[in-house]
Order: sequence, then C-alpha cells, then structure tokens
Amino acid sequence: MKNRVSEILSWYGSDNPGTLANLARLMNSGRLAGTGKFVILPVDQGFEHGPARSFAINPAGYDPRYHFELALAAGCNAYAAPLGFLEAGAADFAGQVPLILKLNNSDSLYSGSDPCPAITGSVDEALRLGCAAIGFTIYPASSERNRMYAQIRELTEEAKRKGLAVVVWSYPRGSGVSKEGETAIDVAAYAAQIACQLGAHIVKVKPPTAHLEQAAAKKVYEKQGIKIDTLADRIRHVVQSAFGGRRIVIFSGGEAKETNAIMDEIRAINDGGGFGSIIGRNSFQRPREEAIKFLHSVMDIYAG
Repeated sequence: MKNRVSEILSWYGSDNPGTLANLARLMNSGRLAGTGKFVILPVDQGFEHGPARSFAINPAGYDPRYHFELALAAGCNAYAAPLGFLEAGAADFAGQVPLILKLNNSDSLYSGSDPCPAITGSVDEALRLGCAAIGFTIYPASSERNRMYAQIRELTEEAKRKGLAVVVWSYPRGSGVSKEGETAIDVAAYAAQIACQLGAHIVKVKPPTAHLEQAAAKKVYEKQGIKIDTLADRIRHVVQSAFGGRRIVIFSGGEAKETNAIMDEIRAINDGGGFGSIIGRNSFQRPREEAIKFLHSVMDIYAG
C-alpha cells in the first residue's frame, strides 16, 4: 500500500473494512495507481441527454462495451454508468476495471426549473454487478433538494453497511441560484461541503468561476481575503471546504471543448490540490486512439 493511499484511507475511520477495501481498489487501479489521484470515465449522458447527442459524433459509443474497453485501455481508476450500461458489459469485463453504479438519473425530455432525478438503481444491484461504489447526483438550489438529501442519506447508510464507497455528484442547479451561480465559487464550495456532510467518500463538482452568488457569502470572501483570482486558487478553496482537504474532491470535464483549454484546466486543478477529474464527453466522443491519448495526457499531468 502506497503511503498516500494509506493516508487518504485514514480519513475515513468510521468505515468498515469492506468500504475501505473498495476505496483502496479505486485508488490502486489504472495508470494513477498509488498516487491518490483519479481519472474516472463517466457515461451517463445517454440517459441524461439522449443517444444521438451523446454518441452520434463517435458511433462506437452506442455500444456499452466500448466504454468498458476505453476505460480499461486508458487506465482509468473507474468507469461510472447507469444500470443498463453496466449490465451490458459487467460480466465480460468482471474484475478488470472498478465500476461505479449511478443510482439516480434525469432525462432531457422534460425540463423544469427545479430538477429531481429518478432513482434508477439500487445498492444490491451495485453489489450484484461487482461495483466498488455507488454514484448519486444532488442538486443543491433545487426546491426538491431535501428529497434528494433524504434519498442519498438512506442509500449511503446502506452502501456503507454493505461495504461500498459513495460518490456524490454535487451540482447546484434550480430556482435557488442563477445560471451564472451554478458554478460560482461560493456555491461550488458550499456544494462540496453539503456532499461531505451527507457522507460522501468522493465528491464531484464543477470547476468554479470567480463569480460570487450569495451576498452574505460575498462579504465574508472580501473581508477574509479568500483568494479566488485564478482557477487554482478556487480549486484550493473548494478542496479546503471539503473538510479541510480530508475528503476526495474531483472535478467534472463538462461540455466538449478544445484540448488545450481542457489541459490548462487540468493543470489548474492539479496545482490547486484537486484529486482528479471525471471526464465523459471530452473523452468518449473522440475516436478511440485519440481518446486514449487524451486521457493519458490528463493522467500525466496528475502524475506530475
């Protein structure tokens, strides 16, 4: 066991050996094994955005097995997806790459100002498929947030009791914040804190902007001189907000964008002490060899 992995595991002293073993499994897999850094491939976009929007640009992605192969070939720490995609390949790739079952999902066929995803999987299904962790999205700022908090509290209790790790996507969205506020630094840091308070082992948030959404928070940021000028500064503050850096915080890749811009963002995440990235569209929408090369470049940055 590498020293860094042992140090991170020590932050989760209330967890049972099964959960700690699965956290170690995530950290000891792929090209970044032993570093405490993460690059995870998430493919829930088919459910969230629809098949054509997600896979038409690289038609190989319509086949769920393609994503197992990509995560494995690139050396990702894990592959995360909803129930159907994991069921389509879990047996063929059993034991080859750690899996994360996404237990709730939304679709884009109905839009509203206050999202609340449906429960689409269970802890027992995650165990049946050999997963290392469950994944769950919460939308702080939605009027439905308390329902999501109650759902993840129940699922977290069950997952930890049965030895699985918990990954929470914490995305502020809803009538409580403006569109600009969804990635504001004060809101992103708050979202990370909420996920930690709900018992997450790993927290996923979006890279924050320098915008300050909440008037009360803005006064504190200005009075205390909290540095938010650069992305690295903002990443550092989000990690600090996750229990003083004693919880794993990874950052989303977001919408497809130009490679140099992504690499600049990855460098800032690394410089700010972020634990890694969870990159979907920016990887699986590329041709396979290009995607592998791209993911290796991201991993090389996190490996130093």
